[in-house]
Amino acid sequence: MSEGDSVGDSVHGKPSVVYRFFTRLGQVYQSWLDKSTPYTAVRWVVTLGLSFVYMVRVYLLQGWYIVTYALGIYHLNLFIAFLSPKVDPSLMEDSDDGPSLPTKQNEEFRPFIRRLPEFKFWHAATKGILVAMVCTFFEAFNVPVFWPILVMYFIMLFCITMKRQIKHMIKYRYIPFTHGKRTYKGKEDAGKTFAS
Repeated sequence: MSEGDSVGDSVHGKPSVVYRFFTRLGQVYQSWLDKSTPYTAVRWVVTLGLSFVYMVRVYLLQGWYIVTYALGIYHLNLFIAFLSPKVDPSLMEDSDDGPSLPTKQNEEFRPFIRRLPEFKFWHAATKGILVAMVCTFFEAFNVPVFWPILVMYFIMLFCITMKRQIKHMIKYRYIPFTHGKRTYKGKEDAGKTFAS
């Protein structure tokens, strides 16, 4: 391998200015992502705000319905991945290797692990909204279409997909949402306390 053949190297063996710029840009971006991790509610409020701005833009421009439809399908796909377990129990029925969700009351509890974690769900959804927003600046993406058909088709697709997901959740007895640690009631304390 000759000098300058590796990625980002200039002719003299030092990283090029462009490579250093994009490396630094990636580091700053990752730093902001890392800092935003604990602020779940704030992240989702910003994403909903971006979504609202996007919807207002599409409404005012009266176009880009195909882009909006594609964004809706993308978000639906992300949401289904968010609701699904990492290891599909239907694939684990025949084989006994690997962890699976408990199906009986006396089985050991295993926590629900998502196929798409919340942070990655948020990150992908936000990037999707930003890409769709950028698409609205280009007339090439403004394909003329009768939008009520797209809305009806999306609602139908959403209902069918969610029905299938809920049936899967019922069949394999998992709930993708948890609300803190489970507490169990013990026997009532009938004894007296000792005061010192």
